[in-house]
Amino acid sequence: MTPPTDIQNDLVDRLRHADRQGALSLLETWATVHGWERVVTEIIEPTLDQIGKEWWDKKKFTLAQAYVAAKVTEDIVLRLAEMKSTNRTNLEPKGPVVIGNIEEDFHALGRKMVGTFLRAEGWTVIDLGNDVPAAQFVDTAQEAGARVIGVSAMMMTSARNIKRVREEIDRRGLTGKIQLAAGGAIFSIAPGLLEDVGADGSAANALGSPKLFAELWDRSVALEANR
Repeated sequence: MTPPTDIQNDLVDRLRHADRQGALSLLETWATVHGWERVVTEIIEPTLDQIGKEWWDKKKFTLAQAYVAAKVTEDIVLRLAEMKSTNRTNLEPKGPVVIGNIEEDFHALGRKMVGTFLRAEGWTVIDLGNDVPAAQFVDTAQEAGARVIGVSAMMMTSARNIKRVREEIDRRGLTGKIQLAAGGAIFSIAPGLLEDVGADGSAANALGSPKLFAELWDRSVALEANR
């Protein structure tokens, strides 16, 4: 069996050459043997982390190469989401929930992955996009009747802005009724950041987001019932 690290190295090499089809072929072959969820958690996510570090620290990846990496990831995630949707017929609609990148954050890939997996599990997702002010998250959640807001950030500087969403929720007297999920690469390498921004929960990866949102939704319902 080829170790995941070898596949990651091969994938990075193909992405450096902007070989989208070659990267897809590599991932599809590995996923067929080992599983489509594993290709996301064990190959794609570590590779994206590596690319992100090299992009910010050493500038080894060009914008074009990063774009190809994003498109390859989207292709695989959409394939997995389609499989999940096909295997889950007659799902009861869930939600709505609100997601977006916090103000001053423009790294959309993680957020889009979360939205894709949520929709595959039957959630109605309102995606506000990038650079979203705190008040807009809460305004939209109130208008739509959403009990969960999911906020994404990649860098420490933008992640700290998530605290503004927490403050906006509390200021309006919506503590508990609207649960705050936070995620992004920075949360896996910055201990205590989740607590610092006042989030109610996070998932280890995009695949875990449907479970997290279900838990937070149920928590909101339970807290409201006990008031």
